Amino acid sequence: MLSIEKFRQARDVLNGTLLDTHLISSPYFSKISGNSIYLKPENMQLTGAYKVRGASYKISTLTQEERERGLVTASAGNHAQGVAYAAKTFGCRAVIVMPTTTPLVKVNNTRDLGAEVILHGSGFDDAAALAAELAERDGLTFVHPFNDLDVATGQGTIAYEIFKDLPDVDCILVPIGGGGLAAGVSTLTKLLNPGVKVIGVEPTGAASMKAAVAAGEPVTLDKAETIADGVAVRTVGDKVLPYIMQNVDDIITIDDSELVEAFLDVMERHKMIVENAGLLTIAALKHLPFQGKNVVPVLSGGNMDVITIASLVQHGLFDRGRIFTFSVLLPDRPGELLRVAEIIAKEQGNIIKLDHNQFVSINRATAVELTVTLEAFGHDHKETILKALRKQGYDPKLEPATGLYD
Repeated sequence: MLSIEKFRQARDVLNGTLLDTHLISSPYFSKISGNSIYLKPENMQLTGAYKVRGASYKISTLTQEERERGLVTASAGNHAQGVAYAAKTFGCRAVIVMPTTTPLVKVNNTRDLGAEVILHGSGFDDAAALAAELAERDGLTFVHPFNDLDVATGQGTIAYEIFKDLPDVDCILVPIGGGGLAAGVSTLTKLLNPGVKVIGVEPTGAASMKAAVAAGEPVTLDKAETIADGVAVRTVGDKVLPYIMQNVDDIITIDDSELVEAFLDVMERHKMIVENAGLLTIAALKHLPFQGKNVVPVLSGGNMDVITIASLVQHGLFDRGRIFTFSVLLPDRPGELLRVAEIIAKEQGNIIKLDHNQFVSINRATAVELTVTLEAFGHDHKETILKALRKQGYDPKLEPATGLYD
């Protein structure tokens, strides 16, 4: 069972070995949400995510014989690094099965911690099936990423730190994948102060916990499609589900497009990299049905590869009108390119790149296609630039951003 005695034991085991990720006050998110927001930055934790808490406590509860057999687990990345780190600390062999879609940074970090990595399957469920097979075949000790009460107990120690930094907390937001984090944090929260609300947050494309709570038992989704790979779980844990049903007050679902905006906000306002799963709680701030409360969103991790970061930045800037692309047909005569550039410069647009194609038509009046990507201050500024071009007789056509949402 998840009990106060177990939570205290986990706190004592982890004390001094992991980081106490102190709360960060956020004036920006407080302003836009109408609540007082304090970020819990588990993206700054050792291994870059909260998962090392549960893995470390779980391994501490194993017998010497169980450790000597070696450990095996399945993970999209953060639990993998947590187990690898804890196994190294305890001197255990660790075999980690990761989906083939796992970001390279998570794979390399896990290997760097001394674990043996096997890439298998297109998602967590495929990886978990192979990990269970290896545990049976090779006698390895299986450390489940979320459906384990000792693991959930370790994750729950986050609540101790929140109460220490903010005794009058009113609401804690936690991302939900398989349910270990939500079960641990919500149960300890209610044990410490039943009046504090705990709200879980899931991606709309992988809302397996919301389905499970509605059904009263785990439900297997046909698919889990979300850019938040850390919570792309089709079936939640049956061992942790009862605790979530009892202690989580509500579950909010978030569309992937909102995570793009949240990423840009956290990076620009707090100079932090937070992975998509951890951004669920930031996106949820705009959906809270109350104001004037002390709210703590748990930022569960920050392990994101550079390619994904670049893509999120690009799409975030496009979504906000701070970068846009237009095409326009020009007469094939000297000075037309300069004329367009002067219009843009007068309106304080900053050209990032352009393509000048003279071979789109044999009609000299509209023979050149000019495609321009600009930096602007936002959607209003973008419309001002386009209006100025139209006023000078041009007919600019907006082009879509390329990448995730096309």
